[in-house]
Amino acid sequence: MNGPNDILKMALSYMEKTINPVTLSAWFDDAEVVSFAGDRLTLRASGQFKKEIIESRFMQPLSDALAQLLGGPIQVSVIVGDEVPTENTLVGLSFDDEYTFEHFIVGSSNKFAHAAAIAVANSPAENYNPLFIYGQSGLGKTHLLHAIGNVVHQNHPNFRIIYVKGEDFTNELVTAIQEGDVQSFRGKYRMADLLLIDDIQFIAGKERTQEEFFHTFNALYESGKQLVLTSDRPPKEMNTLEDRMKTRFEWGLLADIQPPDLETRLAIINAKALKLGFELPRDIMYQIAENLQSNVRQLEGTVKKIKAKHELNGEPISAELVDTVIEEVKSINPGLNPTPDMILKTVSNFYSMPVDQILANKRSKDTVRPRQMAMYLVRKLTSYSLPEIGKVFGRDHTTVMHACNKIEDERKLSAETDDIIRTLIENIQNL
Repeated sequence: MNGPNDILKMALSYMEKTINPVTLSAWFDDAEVVSFAGDRLTLRASGQFKKEIIESRFMQPLSDALAQLLGGPIQVSVIVGDEVPTENTLVGLSFDDEYTFEHFIVGSSNKFAHAAAIAVANSPAENYNPLFIYGQSGLGKTHLLHAIGNVVHQNHPNFRIIYVKGEDFTNELVTAIQEGDVQSFRGKYRMADLLLIDDIQFIAGKERTQEEFFHTFNALYESGKQLVLTSDRPPKEMNTLEDRMKTRFEWGLLADIQPPDLETRLAIINAKALKLGFELPRDIMYQIAENLQSNVRQLEGTVKKIKAKHELNGEPISAELVDTVIEEVKSINPGLNPTPDMILKTVSNFYSMPVDQILANKRSKDTVRPRQMAMYLVRKLTSYSLPEIGKVFGRDHTTVMHACNKIEDERKLSAETDDIIRTLIENIQNL
């Protein structure tokens, strides 16, 4: 399936089984789909009379045909002239108004990715398709995705825009499979005009998810729709990603974002302070920039916390206050000091397996692997002893030792296992 108007053509073709094609052509020849979001489709008729005829004579057959094609009920409405569709054409998360190009601080570390994002936003699917932005967490990849979405929605209000995280894409597919409704899942994504996927690396290693996304990618690309993807690494370093997906991700433009240099960090700190309505002394900005070098979110969080302590507690803005806040910001990310529960939750999401099933007394292959991986990560990322880990999993310490040794040995020999572990650790640390 391609764009919304292609869906209309297919629906009309389906309706020809029971309605004379000449009759359908008379009333639908110049009708067009102006929006399609969720389960709502809006047609624009060329005149009021045609609108009334479509609503009175063809609404039910059209709805039935769309339901057959898309695997679920579709609500159809008809407008005429310059009327604006009432439904929102944005699907997924609403775009954050703060995440705009105007609010993105540009430096040498992100200049190329920023320019590429602007080019795609201004001319979707004309130059760089797909656009693949990669870099460490907290450097602005999500900001650029939202900025693209904001501009495209402003310039093309009838575009069907979908924003989704890679993890949510996988979870939606699992739910669709469980409910026997994969067709609706496919219909949702394959009729997008702009598809924005954050953290696409999450689909690596998941065979069914990669299969579905492969066909979704092809459908959108071949119909001239724009794709923008972000990842924590370039495609060639995603060892568990199928080669055919790596190739497609590299068809368009790869743009990396590096940690900001000193000048860019200073600009970010100053811009955040001014936005919050206060100024920071130059030496204080340098102190922050020199101590926090790799994460934009930490820089912004530090400025916000300094302002709060200054205004709410009456503390003077000093080097001592900044040192305290910096230490607090560094330790505030729970993923840097994960608990077994956090690790189990991450492993559960990655393998699409409930935590209670991982902990259950089952030895089937599909449960043993996630369990051993969780044991290994608890051992690696926490200070828990082998007996303490055994208590968490309801096993003795020898079972834990065997699991940890097995995963460690595999990691040394298998790039795929190493890639999975790196992905899991990244997901944990970003909690």
